[in-house]
Amino acid sequence: MKKIGSSLLFIGVVFGLFSCVKEETDKEVTTREDAVEALQEYGEVTKLYQDASNSSDESVISAEDGLKSASLDGPTITISPLGATWPKTITVDFGTGKTGKDGVVRKGKMIITSSEKYRTKGSVHTTVFDNYYQNSNKIEGTHISTNMGLTTDNFLKFGVEIKDGKVTKPSGVIVYYTQKTERTWVAGDSTPLYIWDDEYTLTGVQNGVSSKGVGYEMLIVEPLHFVLFPRKVKAGVLKVTIDGLQDIEIDYAANTVQIGGVTYPLGV
Repeated sequence: MKKIGSSLLFIGVVFGLFSCVKEETDKEVTTREDAVEALQEYGEVTKLYQDASNSSDESVISAEDGLKSASLDGPTITISPLGATWPKTITVDFGTGKTGKDGVVRKGKMIITSSEKYRTKGSVHTTVFDNYYQNSNKIEGTHISTNMGLTTDNFLKFGVEIKDGKVTKPSGVIVYYTQKTERTWVAGDSTPLYIWDDEYTLTGVQNGVSSKGVGYEMLIVEPLHFVLFPRKVKAGVLKVTIDGLQDIEIDYAANTVQIGGVTYPLGV
């Protein structure tokens, strides 16, 4: 009886250890899946905020001339005060929906406080969102763009900070996002009232929390290269930190996420 009892005890211990190993493996698989989903969400969210940044910048440039922007395809831009007086409050109202050349449907308002002209070094342009949507994604938070002057290549550079970023997707799930970066205008600055030939590079750090509560931190190790038309991020590499996982990288040129040497599609 003792031998049978000992054998059963041994089998029970082995089975228990096997169950624990399987449970830990399952947790790792689930974590990887959730991580990939979180980074795919990030790919969508960062483009949404870059779109908002582009629209905000273009509106500030338009306000300098007291013009309505044709390239934004129809929003009502209200400037106060008019003329050469700064700072200005610029309200960009897309109403119930305007479709841009990039295919993005925008509705609601962006309200921009602009301390000085867009090209003036040290000028600060702060954007808040009033019931603002892009393709049914509600965008919230504060976007702050500060003119840092010209680079050695004579490109305009801006410090860009996104505080309290929050995107509510059409399904109702929420993604949180913050950013502290430097954004360099590398193409299209010779046609400031036509945004569709613009290209930007982005360096710095980004953070977020996915709709499933997965938190991540990102360091841009190769600049993200944003193109407005056709709308995409055509290059850039980010090192990603997510608790419990190692060796995470996003490669926009390959459109992939790598976790521990395993490659997944980024899908953006």
